[in-house]
Amino acid sequence: MRSMSDDHTQVQEFFGARAADWDTRFPDDGPVYAAAVAELGLREGSRVLDAGCGTGRALTPLRAAVGASGVVVGADLTPAMLQAAVRAGRDHAGRLLLTDVAALPLRDESLDAVFAAGLIAHLPRPAENLRELARVVRPGGVLALFHPIGRAALAARQGRQLTPQDLRAEPNLRPLLAGSGWRLTSYVDEDTRFLAVAVREG
Repeated sequence: MRSMSDDHTQVQEFFGARAADWDTRFPDDGPVYAAAVAELGLREGSRVLDAGCGTGRALTPLRAAVGASGVVVGADLTPAMLQAAVRAGRDHAGRLLLTDVAALPLRDESLDAVFAAGLIAHLPRPAENLRELARVVRPGGVLALFHPIGRAALAARQGRQLTPQDLRAEPNLRPLLAGSGWRLTSYVDEDTRFLAVAVREG
């Protein structure tokens, strides 16, 4: 049985090796990130977490959405990704935390929303990890699971087939979220983006 530290090491090795050129590999993703953030319905003063923030590409649109009075936190497990975010100047848009999203150093119900780009495929214990995200969001708050390309396009890029077991397939994702404190309210899976939005149940 794999341990949590094994999961952490695998994630850190995968992203650590790719951090330096991550943004140059995907230079045109900015507009789709901004469009996805807009779907969260954030207001001036909202408090939002970018879970698995990587190089922080969502931090700037998140800051624009919540304004100067809002709170933006980016959390990631991989030091090299956060260092890349700092080099890109994105630490000015939000506070960066080197932490595991499975054990967040945040109070219960302290946030209005969570944005998570490309995160779900890397969660070692998806139901448990989504419950932890639910813990830190107030009832009625929002979760956005995002990827800048859809499931089929991503599978083609990675040279693999889509399988019925794919966590992001709607028939799998809906009950997974429901069992973790979330209610799926919208689901888009097209070539140019994947976006599943869920509301924190009371």
